[in-house]
Amino acid sequence: MTPKRYFEQTATSLAALGRDELEKRIKNFNGRFRLDFTEDYLNNLSVDRLRHILLAALINAKPQC
Repeated sequence: MTPKRYFEQTATSLAALGRDELEKRIKNFNGRFRLDFTEDYLNNLSVDRLRHILLAALINAKPQC
């Protein structure tokens, strides 16, 4: 899959997720690096910011083509 296609597909799938699922995926992120956010911090972020964090993590964790 091309990097552009991966980005589009990932962004589209994240757009459909609600707050609870986004927080769950951030807390359980299993990539090349660890995401370490407190519950309070995540609770105070907007849904758009949660999507941004998860999208950035997924894109950076994906091996480069």
